[in-house]
Amino acid sequence: MTKQFFKLELLIFALSDTEHNLRIEKIAQMIITDHVSIDEQDQLKLKKYYDFAVQNYSLESDIAKELVHEAFLYLKLKDGGDIDPLTKGDEFGAGFS
Repeated sequence: MTKQFFKLELLIFALSDTEHNLRIEKIAQMIITDHVSIDEQDQLKLKKYYDFAVQNYSLESDIAKELVHEAFLYLKLKDGGDIDPLTKGDEFGAGFS
């Protein structure tokens, strides 16, 4: 494999990672605007965000739910100040243990 191939693969990965982060930030902003608690568990309230992800990003339902959960996790970590997700991640159910 050539050096150019690996550069292209890295670029594709970086773009998809950037796009993923932008999606998380968009959903997080919707959550903030709607004044939804970052600890919300009511599936009926969360359905709005699941549906948004499915419709706007052409995602399957399970992947859309993961994206929404990542948005809530993002808000919890952002709200947590100096929390180190590598040592305190288990408090968020993130699996960072």
